[in-house]
Amino acid sequence: MPTWSLTSQQLELRYVWKISRNASSSKTNLLVRVAGEGCAGTGEAAPNVRYEESPVLLQQQFEDLQAQGLAGVDSLAALDALLAATPVAHALGFALEAALVQWLAARAGQPVWQWLGVPAPAAAVPTAFSLPIMETGAIADFLRTQDAGRFQLLKIKVNQLESLDLLREVARLLPGHALLVDGNETWPDADSVLRFLEQAARLPGLHLRFLEQPLPAALADEYRYLRPRSPLPLLADESVTDTADFADIATQFHGVNVKLMKAGGYRRGIAQLRSARQHGLVPMLGCMVETSVGIAAAMHISRLADVHDLDGFLIVKDEPFGLVEERAGLLTLRE
Repeated sequence: MPTWSLTSQQLELRYVWKISRNASSSKTNLLVRVAGEGCAGTGEAAPNVRYEESPVLLQQQFEDLQAQGLAGVDSLAALDALLAATPVAHALGFALEAALVQWLAARAGQPVWQWLGVPAPAAAVPTAFSLPIMETGAIADFLRTQDAGRFQLLKIKVNQLESLDLLREVARLLPGHALLVDGNETWPDADSVLRFLEQAARLPGLHLRFLEQPLPAALADEYRYLRPRSPLPLLADESVTDTADFADIATQFHGVNVKLMKAGGYRRGIAQLRSARQHGLVPMLGCMVETSVGIAAAMHISRLADVHDLDGFLIVKDEPFGLVEERAGLLTLRE
């Protein structure tokens, strides 16, 4: 039987990571490792306060799993049975499944993507790059020091109050650059979003491609009102859970941002990306603030997505693992 372990990884960030609901300069992620028979696998859990996850909670849940027989888990069926009896946070569920899949693939002598039965990742995958919320006067220095113009798509985190000022400044500095606006549920209703989009359309040099999760996920009727009226494709993020009804999501959005940490596992993430395409939704593959352990895991299924937002490891100062390399806005696996 393999040996399971959990370690804590304290991550200092390269800058303050601020979105509409919180800000931080560091993050604690957890690494699950399974080893045995000369093979090993590692999965990453990135707890998210939006889903009431914390490092302490995940550590306790891992200990509970150990008490309930984690040491005997050496297959996906065994893991499924254990998690059905002892449910855990989605981030931990993904870390467990990712570690086990890596171990099983290594034993089979296959890359993870092949073992999962998905197409091989492209040699280089373009990623969006995110700008956190910041003072307008700090944007020029941020864009310069991060060389943000090398990314084909920039993702601008906004709140309701400062959104237009942030976009105006980015458009002034990088006119015509493709932008994705991420509201993280900041607007209260559809009409306020429409007013924002009408004002944004008048900003010189602004090129908006997508608007991601502008309203709280609970406001499904507001999204159904907004969808046919929005001049931009709407992407779901917080509205996509592990049990999301994609037929219903398609009445509210034009695309979905699937994150493996939210899906709770490779298999659910793959199913969500395929379901998105089947329902005519743009499939996007995203991430949390993660090391290259988590980003490499996502890279293995990246062919299933049309848009990639896998820059979480670029936020981490002195990223410790080096499993993914970024050059000119393109990601490659180093494994």
